[in-house]
Amino acid sequence: MRFRTRAFLLCFVPFALLLTASFSAIQRTVRWTVRDGLHTSLRENHLAVARMRARSDLRNSRFLKVAGENASLKAGMQLLSSYPGDETARRTVRDQLQELCQQMGFDFLMVSGTDKTPLAAVLRVGNQITPVAELPRDRGEALMTFGSAVYQVASVPVDVGDENLGFLSVGERFDFTGFSTPAVLMRSGRVLLSNIPGVAAPEAERALAGCHGQGECDVALAGAEYISVPLDQGAGYVLRSFQNVDAASLPVQIVLTRVFFIAAVGLVVVAFFCSVFSSRSIVRPITEMIAHLRHNDGSGLLPEFHGSAWSIREIRDLVSGFNQAAAAVREGRQKLQGAYVEFVESLANALDARDRYTAGHSRRVSDLACATAKALGVSTKELEDIRVGALLHDIGKIGISDIVLQKTGKLTDEEFALIKQHPEIGRRILEGVQGFAPYLAAVELHHENWDGTGYPWGQAGEATPLAARVIHVSDAYDAMTTDRPYRRGMSHKQAIAILIEYAGRHFDPRVVDAFVSVSSMPDVRLDEALEPELAEVSSV
Repeated sequence: MRFRTRAFLLCFVPFALLLTASFSAIQRTVRWTVRDGLHTSLRENHLAVARMRARSDLRNSRFLKVAGENASLKAGMQLLSSYPGDETARRTVRDQLQELCQQMGFDFLMVSGTDKTPLAAVLRVGNQITPVAELPRDRGEALMTFGSAVYQVASVPVDVGDENLGFLSVGERFDFTGFSTPAVLMRSGRVLLSNIPGVAAPEAERALAGCHGQGECDVALAGAEYISVPLDQGAGYVLRSFQNVDAASLPVQIVLTRVFFIAAVGLVVVAFFCSVFSSRSIVRPITEMIAHLRHNDGSGLLPEFHGSAWSIREIRDLVSGFNQAAAAVREGRQKLQGAYVEFVESLANALDARDRYTAGHSRRVSDLACATAKALGVSTKELEDIRVGALLHDIGKIGISDIVLQKTGKLTDEEFALIKQHPEIGRRILEGVQGFAPYLAAVELHHENWDGTGYPWGQAGEATPLAARVIHVSDAYDAMTTDRPYRRGMSHKQAIAILIEYAGRHFDPRVVDAFVSVSSMPDVRLDEALEPELAEVSSV
């Protein structure tokens, strides 16, 4: 063999072997990276489903509370409880369920006894609400199978005084319209629902037979490899999401094959120049993108890139796709924020609507608190937290009986103790809702006094957050100037005088000064005869 040939082979063969080994290693790395990305996507999809269900449960809970207090339904359930075999009593309950189902738009309504044994139910079939002859026996707390359909269910106890009459359950058809990936709903190894394109339910059931009791698993469907991740729904129901590994990794593998073929034809020199060119045309824009992302990491928003001058089409396509995704995320966040604000205002309006004397109280307190906070020079973020916290500050009164809240006479010690529980009740209501964390302190601590004599924890001074101190002053002012069943509201001048008198004891002096400045009233000393009014205000 000629020396030139041996030299060529000595130079080319190691390079070819290295190129082949590198290509094989990169293929494996890409495939595992794609799998990891798909697994992350599935987990995020499950988290999105969980959040969607949590919001749906929160929304439905209000309808359930209203339905559970239906007097006609309670009467029917009492009659059915007394005469469980009486068909007339059962028909009366069904009529009430049909009316509620028609009004509330649910697909399924059922009442159960105190032992959760189904007593009567109605079902939506097309546009008609029909009674259910054969009541379901096997159901979970979140999902229920009835015939060939699966329903998402939620329940609420129906009580008369301290006596439990049974439970009211509502249901909506379970569907996959909110899913962005293929999925199946299973129970006991059997596929109940499926949205995998081109794959029948029996085929999916056979492919998943080896995944029973496992977490993530690989399955072959329609000649392609899928990765599947389960989400436990309770009562034996499992939701499995799928991602096509072959479809996700194939485009990348094709591109890699082309690149390595060109590099092999060009040998070392061409590879060198390609590497230099690639490093300048690919690494630089990616590095700039990474730096830009790190710079905007603390904002919580996806930045927009301006990369039209970049020479590689794939980079431009990547930037264009990223910008479109960023715009969609920003739009979605704006819509979510708008819905969130509307929800907060609805909560405040719902609370105020319980009593005509306190109608608009939360809105007025919010406006007063915002004006005071602006005078104190707080940041935009703090101002928004104070605005929303003031709207929600009395949300805990949902858990206080109307008999106590609307009592026209003086409260007993026991009744006043119940009233004092509303800040803690409000915190418990909100702390389970994602996104309400910034307002918990304002809701829980807006009755804490500057000298430590307030409730629920007796905090003093600046141990209580500024938002709660501002709302405390605004709440007291509105309570004093509003008519109540047991007294007429004070004048603006009298209320300001009380705030000034008790600054440094019940109220933060700096907050009172700011409140007085925005109210444009001169400082007035409190008349001693008005001192009992402050105790009355503190109990509201």
